[in-house]
Amino acid sequence: MHEYLFIPAKESRAAPLVLLHGSDGRETDMIPFGERLMPSAAKISIRGAVATPGGFAFFQRFADRRIDEQDLAARVSPLSEVIRTALSEHGLVRRPVVVGFSNGAIMAAAMLRTEHEMFSSAILLRPLSPFAVGPEQPLNALPVLLVDGAHDKRRNPGDGQLLAETLRQAGADVHHEVLPTGHLIGDLDEQIAARWMRANATFKS
Repeated sequence: MHEYLFIPAKESRAAPLVLLHGSDGRETDMIPFGERLMPSAAKISIRGAVATPGGFAFFQRFADRRIDEQDLAARVSPLSEVIRTALSEHGLVRRPVVVGFSNGAIMAAAMLRTEHEMFSSAILLRPLSPFAVGPEQPLNALPVLLVDGAHDKRRNPGDGQLLAETLRQAGADVHHEVLPTGHLIGDLDEQIAARWMRANATFKS
């Protein structure tokens, strides 16, 4: 079962953020990033429903670390309902920005496959392609920022580019950056995300 933390908005016009943590994480992990990225926005920071040795994840993997696509697909709808309920309960009418890191970024990309209309945009940090096939529905120029680390030992070269091209082919407006970093989020990620959000009309009203 998903748990989440809610942080009220300081500015009612700001788009809410939905924050999804990485493997072995929990709902507090992404809040500092979200606060620095959009301090005025409401934040819904969600805990994955799969218990792991170090915390939680949003879906299961096989023993060889491959994504269990069947499990991942089955978990999209329950998570979507948690997000819709949280938005409704807190009176948030603007479509949120989904921000995912690693395991959470894969889940966010999976949600774009069938639930993209729920979001105004997506920030995917260190993602992988969630499924062997692309989104089932056109993404209608949905703004997506995808950020890889060139020295990320948990990803293979080209993983992020493959997802970026898949999303572009589905109609998303994808901006893909490869930073001279590893797997963890750092200052460069925050700078890129903040600059992208300033340049994107989604966040200006």
